[in-house]
Formats: sequence, structure tokens, C-alpha cells
Amino acid sequence: MQIKHWIAAARLRTLPLAFSSIILGTCLAASNGHYNALVLVLCLITTLCYQVLSNFANDYGDGIKGTDADRKGEKRAVASGFITASQMKKAVGLFAVLSFIFGTWLSIVATRVLPWWVTLGFIALGLLAIIAAVTYTVGHKAYGYKGLGDISVLIFFGWVGVVGSYFLQTNLLHWQVFLPATSVGLLAVGVLNLNNMRDLETDKVAGKRTIPVMLGLKRAKIYHGILIILAFDLAFIYNMITAGSFWQNLYWLSLPFLLMNLYAAIKAEKPEDFDPLLKVLAITTLIFSILLGIGHVIS
Repeated sequence: MQIKHWIAAARLRTLPLAFSSIILGTCLAASNGHYNALVLVLCLITTLCYQVLSNFANDYGDGIKGTDADRKGEKRAVASGFITASQMKKAVGLFAVLSFIFGTWLSIVATRVLPWWVTLGFIALGLLAIIAAVTYTVGHKAYGYKGLGDISVLIFFGWVGVVGSYFLQTNLLHWQVFLPATSVGLLAVGVLNLNNMRDLETDKVAGKRTIPVMLGLKRAKIYHGILIILAFDLAFIYNMITAGSFWQNLYWLSLPFLLMNLYAAIKAEKPEDFDPLLKVLAITTLIFSILLGIGHVIS
């Protein structure tokens, strides 16, 4: 079996989106005088494992259900026959184990000075993330087929990623951090929404009830606009609450790219029109996170 098929199935282009929350949470912690390089490295490795696990599980789940049979855009490994369902299932198991190992290591290292129940809480959160990654498309009750994928992305790419990495660096919990965490989470939901608008017709046939399937393409575009605008507004509110220097406004440099992506999404009609927008919004989310985070570090 060629390694290129496994690399393609891992969908490494989704990593910028996965790393965005870790980078932002770490920068916000550093801006308050807290930074641990080992915790950052473990956060990134754990997130990498979670993301590959999620991508492999989605490939497997949609593949055995036939959802990806006629999909547009990048072909999936199981549906295309490049990797067998049995092989992909073993890969899902492997990355579930790796995710647990690194997640547990991270939890122990980052919370070693805190009460034991905090450490157990983060280990349990890691297990929940593994379960969520797998059950998104795998199983008869896969929640991704019931329109719940968006809230899951908001929780794990936003709140857990940003607030979690912030807490693991600082051992503190500040409610204000939920504002930029929600910003990143909403942008990640935007990437998922683009994906689901692209696959609207094939998902409808397969019985996969995503938000665009339930709303229709026109309303899904309005929903997309709300996600992008609200994400930027919440970052603005956060900066108002934590007023610092002019450098906190660095994230405004990402606004033209967000608006261009939104305009292109509104104009898109065919599935192939949406496909390139996914990568662009994922990278823009990373840029947004870096600029917002660095702005606070140097402010």
C-alpha cells in the first residue's frame, strides 16, 4: 500500500485549523506571563493525534455508509478503495491510543501542582474528545448525521482548544478567554459549513442531515455570514475588555481575507466552487489566531 494514500487520508491540510486554538490559547497565556514549552509541544502533538484520528474516523464512517461514493472535491480513501475499511479501522484504533497516551501525558505534566481531581478531569476530557472524534460519523447514532457537528466543532476547536490550552499553561480560568475561544470555534464551524454546503446534495441522498441540508443552500450562506461576522465581533469585544496597546488590533489584518472568503461563499453555486474555500478559511483562521495572540503578547 502506498504511503501517499495514508497521507491523503490524514488530510494534513486541516492541521492549520486544529493548531489555531492551541496557538491562540498559548499566546494569551504568555501575554499574562505564563509559558511552558513542554506543555505547548504536548498540546500540539495531542491535537495532531486528535485531528488525524478524526479524519481517519470520518473517512471510515462515511466510507462504509456510502456517503462519500459520489462526493465532490478530495476523494476519500475507503470510498475510493485505496485503503480497505478493515485497515482504516485499525488506524482509527491506533490513533485513539496515541491520542490517549499524549493527552494523558499532557494532563499530568500541565496540572502536576493542582489537585488530583483536576488531572483526572483533563484525562476524562481527553477521552471525551476521542469518543467525539470517532462517533461523528461512525456508528448507527453518529451525531454528524443529525446536524450536531457544528456544536461539536465549536466546543472542541474553540472552547476546549483555546480555554484548555490557556488553563494548562496558566492553571487559571478566566471567563474572558471564552470570547476569543468562541471566535476561533465559529471560524472552524465556518470551515465545516463550507464543506457541508459543497456536499449538500450527496449528503441529502445519503441521509446525512447537516445544517445546510436542513436549511437549504441560501439560508446556509446566511448562516455562514453570521459565523464569520460574529467571530470577528467577539474578538473585538475581548480586546475592548482587555484593553492594551495598539498592537492588539493586529488581527484586523485578517479581516479582508475573511470578507473575501465570505463573498466567494455567497457567490458559489456548484460544489467545486466551495472546495477551494475550505483551505483558504482554515489558513485564514490560523492567521487570525496568530495575529490576535501575538497582538496580546507584544501589547
